[in-house]
Amino acid sequence: MIRAFTEYLKDARKDYLIFLLVCVFLGIGQSVDGSTLSNFLRDKLHFLILQRSALEFPRELPGFLVFLIIGFLYALGDIRIAALANFAAAAGMFLLGIIPANYTLIVLVMFFYSSGQHVYLPLANSIGMSFATDENLGKKLGRINAANTAALVLGSAALWLLFRFVHIDYTASFTIGALAFLVAAALLLLMKPIKPLNIKTRFVFRKEYRLYYWLSVLFGARKQIFLTFGPWVLVDVFKQKVTTMTILFFAISVSGIFIKPLIGYLIDRVGEKFVLGSEAGILFFVCLGYAFSSNIFPRDFAVLAICICYVIDQTLSAVSMARATYMRKIAICPEDISPTLSLGTSIDHVVSMFLPTLAGYIWYSGGVNGYKYVFAGGAVIAALNFISTRLICIAKPDSA
Repeated sequence: MIRAFTEYLKDARKDYLIFLLVCVFLGIGQSVDGSTLSNFLRDKLHFLILQRSALEFPRELPGFLVFLIIGFLYALGDIRIAALANFAAAAGMFLLGIIPANYTLIVLVMFFYSSGQHVYLPLANSIGMSFATDENLGKKLGRINAANTAALVLGSAALWLLFRFVHIDYTASFTIGALAFLVAAALLLLMKPIKPLNIKTRFVFRKEYRLYYWLSVLFGARKQIFLTFGPWVLVDVFKQKVTTMTILFFAISVSGIFIKPLIGYLIDRVGEKFVLGSEAGILFFVCLGYAFSSNIFPRDFAVLAICICYVIDQTLSAVSMARATYMRKIAICPEDISPTLSLGTSIDHVVSMFLPTLAGYIWYSGGVNGYKYVFAGGAVIAALNFISTRLICIAKPDSA
């Protein structure tokens, strides 16, 4: 029995190290997406704000369908599903770099690429938490996110060098990202599969989790405001080039090396209520910065202020791990965790599909000041999110 237990620990340790390596290669792929996608859509495809915002519907639709996809593939287990998701992301990103500039083709390929990304999202937290106990959830997820962030740093720095001195095109950058996703998928296949729990239903919806569902709705709104319109302000309104966006993504990645473990530490020490509430409060002022910096500062300082806001809001996206740990701590039974995380992803994407179209129309209708109305609305969402986090009630983590 002792020998069997020792072998189990060795397997668990090996799988944890492999998963950290998976996060590294995913960081490389994500650095390509985060650094170049907005400029790709603006420079190569000549998207305007309405086209950019409309693209979010097919891009976020897989997020809405993710609980169905994972539910039907449940028998494969989280790790095998995650591998398939990254194979899909690799194929989608590669195709994105080689297809002609046809809007219909772009929509179809973006849907396929996004499907891989979104299916992996809830599985990443589920797999990561499988290596942790309730006492060190935040610490373990923080370390996993830090490995991902370190790769984001190296990836964004390498991309800046390649764009600045080698003058690579978008096809080359997307090929690099696709190879990184492909390696991540292959590494996942080396991990020992997690046997799916024997559950009666693959889809879970309980009234006890209603606050988690509501926080998922607000997260979907918060995420889409910043993901779609944050970089678009810099690229479209202030005409920033791909090298600038790559530098910003590098800054985001460097800050994440320190911020993500700190968030994990705070989750363990002071709890999800404090972490999620603090994020909402900070984002309220970030939204105001996006909206009114050009009214307060000269143009160059306004650009700098908005760049700082962009770095802050992207760095704080790591706070989403607090929602995952909150879900685990309130789960009635372990079998609820993975399906509920998947459902939470689907719920936040209901908002993500429709909000960009509405916000894009507001931006377009408002003319040169349209983006200010979008971020003023984001401040309202942040305030509502802060109020909602006051309702969180779980046992305070042991401070020992």
